[in-house]
Amino acid sequence: MEKTHSKQKIGQWVSTSLVLGNMIGSGIFLLPASLAAYGGISIFGWIISALGAIVIAKVFSELSKKIPKAGGPYAYTRWGFGDFVGFLVAWGYWISICCTNAAITVAMLSYLTVFFPFLSTSPLVAVSLGLAIIWLLTWVNNRGVKNAAWVQLVTTILKITPLIIVAIVGVFFIQTDHFQPFNLSTESDFSAILATATLTLFAFLGIESATIPSENIENPNTTIPKATMWGTWIAIGVYILGSIAVMGIIPPETLAQSDAPFADAAAVIWGPSARYWVAAGAVISTFGALNGWILMQGQVPLAAAKDGLFPMIFGKLNKWGSPARGIILSSVIISILMGMNYAKGLVKAFEFMILLSTLTVLVPYLFSSATHLLMALNEKHQKKGSWILGSLAFIFSMLAVVGSGQEVVFWGFLLLMAGIPFYVFIKKESSN
Repeated sequence: MEKTHSKQKIGQWVSTSLVLGNMIGSGIFLLPASLAAYGGISIFGWIISALGAIVIAKVFSELSKKIPKAGGPYAYTRWGFGDFVGFLVAWGYWISICCTNAAITVAMLSYLTVFFPFLSTSPLVAVSLGLAIIWLLTWVNNRGVKNAAWVQLVTTILKITPLIIVAIVGVFFIQTDHFQPFNLSTESDFSAILATATLTLFAFLGIESATIPSENIENPNTTIPKATMWGTWIAIGVYILGSIAVMGIIPPETLAQSDAPFADAAAVIWGPSARYWVAAGAVISTFGALNGWILMQGQVPLAAAKDGLFPMIFGKLNKWGSPARGIILSSVIISILMGMNYAKGLVKAFEFMILLSTLTVLVPYLFSSATHLLMALNEKHQKKGSWILGSLAFIFSMLAVVGSGQEVVFWGFLLLMAGIPFYVFIKKESSN
């Protein structure tokens, strides 16, 4: 295992900002518009996904201490189920990150329409700007983990402030009739709750962020669990309070058409000018999240390459200790995904990539939960409730898969199966 010099390692606050910053990105800013079609019942979706997030966060916290290896979900799954399943998890997680980064870029462009309205009607210009941002942050992350992590800390602090202000002050402007009827969709209450829980789960993706670059974290056995749980609890508070405030301030029919829900809510509270500073906060937020996820997109393939399960090109480090080639290849895929889906429109493209990335990350969550469960059942002196924790995380992930929908399950399955020839090729090359 390669060692990282202590000066290059990140501490508690930066690690927490990595978790929180990766979670609080595009999801909270565009989700109120996506959830408007379901109405107030989507609050239950938030609650369910939050409970699931807490359970999964606890699983990753415990696994980080029992299996102290870089790679997070990939490393845990390989420990429990071997090379092939470990590879599929690394492959699925890597694809998920690429989809997530494409979705975050779309969300950032959506909030930039507040300042540059022509972006919503000029797809070519919007895509070009999105590509420029992706490749700027690719360059930043190629210059080392520490630099990228400090960018994450600063943007996380900047993004939380306007969200908390809108969430707290917005409570006093809520109109209860905006939550009637409670279920605006044509689906049953159960189906609506399941669908909204799946959509909102996307906002919690990133729970595991501190576990992935563990070799770059100071005192990982204590820092990673704290960062994971602190980041999750803070995100839950911001998400639920913020969503309730926005949905209560803006009528559902208007909210469904909004490209910048939080900015529109701020305009109702403080007047038109407030729309701009909230939108600026959203741009900073998504910029920071994109930075954090681009950092992640090089770390998982790096861990798999070290184990001989990804091509060695992903394991090559530059002079700053960054897996530059892996980050660059990932950014190429992100660029393609964003271009392919942009024709659906800002919110529609966002929704499709939300669900696609949610499904492909649920596979790593499933197997990480299963690894935790196996460890609990095999321990001679089991911790009380340890196997229950793993079971709940596994069940929640399975329910989320069901709520993803047939189209997304189909595309997600194809993406995962596409990795099998990749695995066979790598194994054949390594045996020669």
